[in-house]
Amino acid sequence: MKTIKREMKGVILAGGKGTRLYPLTLVTNKHLLPVYNKPVIYYAIEKMVDAGINKIMIVTSPHHMEDFVKLLGSGENFKVQNKRGNQIQIVYGIQNEPLGTAQGLWIAKDYIGDDNCMLYLGDNIIEDDLKKNVNNFNTGAEIFLKKVKNPKNFGIAEIDKKGNVLNIEEKPKNPKSDLAVIGVYLYDNTVFEKFEGIKLSKRGEYEMSHINNKYIKEGKIKTNILTKEWFDTGSFESLIEAGNYMKNKNSKK
Repeated sequence: MKTIKREMKGVILAGGKGTRLYPLTLVTNKHLLPVYNKPVIYYAIEKMVDAGINKIMIVTSPHHMEDFVKLLGSGENFKVQNKRGNQIQIVYGIQNEPLGTAQGLWIAKDYIGDDNCMLYLGDNIIEDDLKKNVNNFNTGAEIFLKKVKNPKNFGIAEIDKKGNVLNIEEKPKNPKSDLAVIGVYLYDNTVFEKFEGIKLSKRGEYEMSHINNKYIKEGKIKTNILTKEWFDTGSFESLIEAGNYMKNKNSKK
């Protein structure tokens, strides 16, 4: 029986309170802060567009919705290559309370429908090209990993010698590896079935580890270790580091 190739839609989570960036985020959303010559959210959108994704939902809080609409509109400033240069589609979802990544994805459930999706935490900036991953993806899930110096601050994946994921643990006290699960995921259209039984974590959030561990039990999760630069712009240090990197990158051009 021939496998149906489903469309890949994008979901960018751009909510949260951004407490690590106070007082900057007392007046704006952290995804609207500048990294050199662009707002943070631009990097996420451009990464999806470069990968061929032309339908994207931005999930954010009601307090900042107007700012995102003013900046991004319906996507008229972004065009997908190799698709006649058509503008992408940007729609919006409201996350009334910041109750975690999984809740943010759930808000996009009706928008995704029977399609596959890329879930992207909007404060991530990655340099690796994701086009092949999107083109080759069909079923299951794919997570992206990056070696980090401070694994206690991230969701950490434990993998075996063959690269199979054994477990994912959020901000472990005793990390079993230094491979952080960065905020980019590919999921097939069974992802929402895996929300069954999800509960608030000790951090008071609905975690993606619940979803990912269900894919692990099914043996349907792939890993991809990033080799290029990655920035989690949720702190002052990483925001400056990302800005300096992009300044140097653009000056070389």
